[in-house]
Amino acid sequence: MPTLTVMEASEAIRKIRSSVNKENSELTSSKAWQALEVHYAELRDVTMRNLFENDAQRFERFSIEFEDILFDYSKNRFTEYTRDLMVKLAKELNLQDKIAAMFDGQKVNWTENRAVLHTALRNRSDREVHVNGEDVMPLVHTELEHMREFTEQVRMGGWKGHTGERITDVVSIGIGGSDLGARMVCEALQPYQIAEMNFHFLSNVDGSQIAGILKKVKPETTLFVVVSKTFTTLETMTNARTARDWLLNYLNDEEAVAKHFVAVSTNESGVVEFGIAKENIFRFWNWVGGRYSLWSTVGLPIALAIGMDNFEELLDGAHAMDEHFRKSSLDQNIPFIMAVLGIWYVNFFMAPNHAVLPYDQNLDSIVEYLQQLDMESNGKAIKKNEDPVDHATGPVVWGRAGTNGQHAFYQLLHQGTAMIPCDFIAPIESSNPVGEHHHILLANFLAQSEALMKGRTREETRQILEMQELQQADIVKLLPHMTFNGNRPSNTILLKRVTPRSLGSLLAMYEHKVMVQGMIWDINSYDQWGVELGKTLAKTILRELKSTSTVFKHDSSTNGLMNYIKQSKE
Repeated sequence: MPTLTVMEASEAIRKIRSSVNKENSELTSSKAWQALEVHYAELRDVTMRNLFENDAQRFERFSIEFEDILFDYSKNRFTEYTRDLMVKLAKELNLQDKIAAMFDGQKVNWTENRAVLHTALRNRSDREVHVNGEDVMPLVHTELEHMREFTEQVRMGGWKGHTGERITDVVSIGIGGSDLGARMVCEALQPYQIAEMNFHFLSNVDGSQIAGILKKVKPETTLFVVVSKTFTTLETMTNARTARDWLLNYLNDEEAVAKHFVAVSTNESGVVEFGIAKENIFRFWNWVGGRYSLWSTVGLPIALAIGMDNFEELLDGAHAMDEHFRKSSLDQNIPFIMAVLGIWYVNFFMAPNHAVLPYDQNLDSIVEYLQQLDMESNGKAIKKNEDPVDHATGPVVWGRAGTNGQHAFYQLLHQGTAMIPCDFIAPIESSNPVGEHHHILLANFLAQSEALMKGRTREETRQILEMQELQQADIVKLLPHMTFNGNRPSNTILLKRVTPRSLGSLLAMYEHKVMVQGMIWDINSYDQWGVELGKTLAKTILRELKSTSTVFKHDSSTNGLMNYIKQSKE
């Protein structure tokens, strides 16, 4: 290969960037975006320490209360002028019209020609919601009533297994949005769960997971909830068939399937063929996307775990946040502020990561849930007009609960070379108050965001070391390692307590944040063609792995790997 000099390489990179950005999009050529670029150049070296020192009311100016939730965004490299420019940007891009289009049932999922109406599933008002001229709210209410009748039967012991015993274990079988949401909510609301029942979530097609679950449950007392819109998803149906075979191996009667399996699906014929009674099919619709589906019958395991009254409280909390999002002015709108903060860091500070840090062990799975919500929604690079984007889009979302994360990756947050914006989430009151545990947890929670913002100057570090009566040479040696630059941004989200209602509001808040970012970036937050590609290729490879023939139709790496696997098995 030819060797380039440093100057030639730099010129080549400049030309590539120039060609990529030759025609700016509506977003990057807008007046507000260009003003933001100028503003970024003025603000990028300003420290948050100075922002707080110059404004005694900064916390009051940059925090918003909503019911039992406080959203504090004062620890950000963000000013009132930044916020004003973001509001102008939203107006230039007609953001509020786009939001209204989604709530009104217009087909905002343009690649699949579908409405996006998970908000209708939690619509607790008398407002009609139309899809193709039909009010869908009667359909939603019918399924909610179906869920109530069924869950009350199971929870009260009226639903019996094939041998007449009551249900003690529920195994939810799904994957992706059909698994993550329900599992996360059940874990988050564990204090509300019925004591007489155990709940298990099965998603991985790796046989180790189903084998582990089936060792814990009895066929006579186990109910399987199969969650698959099409009832054809490879991983889900593989697990469902294995569970069915396990059940029949013990109970030895095909009629047992109807007493131990129910389905959440749109494929009635496929469900009935599996052996599930028609009356035990819980329906949802193509305007419900997988990662937005926990509010639908996909949330059946949640309702079984915490009861239908609490499930409806979850819906109430989400609906309350929907109304806040629809009606609040943008400068006091929590999802909007969260969204534009993300855009500020992704597109101007070039920060492609975002950490979610819940200080509540029951909220640990919210990280995985938000990872899918954000990365599957906004991991896109094509705009609505089919042109490539000329700016960065969705960040990498990751994190972990509580003080465990502090002893794993916080070192990187504090002193690594990358700036990683964070969301700190905590309840003021613990669901499990034990001794001093929660006070210690909250102390760590508050200390970390302060430390990220303030850092520790060289002089402050020197004073600490001098108090330890170290030798001057040792102080000089340690100073650069123990100095923290700070100026690392974070949001703080306080819940009075994790309840069904407050959790519903919190999850809806993040949903709307992600959707606003997609609307501003002009990408489709509601499809997932990258996921579909992997599924399609896996089906072809599965057939070839099962055959005895040598594989040669793929690239040399895939061919070599597949043939190596076959030879090893032989």
